[in-house]
Amino acid sequence: MEQWTIQKLLDWMNGYFTEKTVDAPRLTAELLLCHVLGCQRIELYTNFDRVVDQARLARLRELVKRCAEHEPVAYLVGRCEFYSLAIKVNKSCLIPRPETELLVERAVDFLRARQTTAAVLDLCTGSGCVAIAIAKNVADCSLTATDVSDDALSIANANIKTHALAERIRLLCGDLFDPIVAGLDETGFDLIVSNPPYVSAAEFETLDKNVRDYEPRQALYGGIDGLDVYRRIAEKIDPFLKPDGALILEIGYAQGPAIRQLLEQTALFKNIKVEKDHSNNDRIVTAHKA
Repeated sequence: MEQWTIQKLLDWMNGYFTEKTVDAPRLTAELLLCHVLGCQRIELYTNFDRVVDQARLARLRELVKRCAEHEPVAYLVGRCEFYSLAIKVNKSCLIPRPETELLVERAVDFLRARQTTAAVLDLCTGSGCVAIAIAKNVADCSLTATDVSDDALSIANANIKTHALAERIRLLCGDLFDPIVAGLDETGFDLIVSNPPYVSAAEFETLDKNVRDYEPRQALYGGIDGLDVYRRIAEKIDPFLKPDGALILEIGYAQGPAIRQLLEQTALFKNIKVEKDHSNNDRIVTAHKA
């Protein structure tokens, strides 16, 4: 019977995934093998000659097959990295993107400059990655995070416990501001952040297979023009944002002008800033309440 070493498996998977047009084939191979072996990536390269037993090969074979069909590797291994934090994910929540780290950066900048205890609201929290990253980097803040999906909030709760933040992040199930109850919950927030669904109908049809077919539609699709959730945030935000508070949103790659106009029409905000990401796409809108 042929023996498969770590090096031989990595080389074979790299070629196979390249042939199947899987993104980042070498990295994908490493992540799958680490998951099956229960090790860190660096350990693969210090144990190149280790022979992988048949039981683990069987597990790896199934994952390789699913990966070749473009099922996201983050779902296959049940986790990903976001803002240098390990985040648990499954098909009930969106896989955190590197672009969303810019949302966290701007939130952290705003809160640190505030230099006082702050209340933060994270709308459409999904896996909880944004709230967790903010809490990990700003000690003097409390967070409320809402989402319409019970299943997504279950993952967020697991991530919050993993990072020992249960005392600082409160999860509420419901649509945007709806689950916040005056008199029972914090209703005046220093900062409101959101990475809402913003993919338009036309864009949804052109999404990569691994996104369109596997990630939750309700976390992606934002209506015909992709702006449905932004409109509802703008309509309802006034009583929840303190007079000197800020709203920070992640947006689609060309939505800057439309979001700026939407926020200007509320007459609630000043200093509305659209910021591009490292690929020169519209990505973040920051607006301070007038």
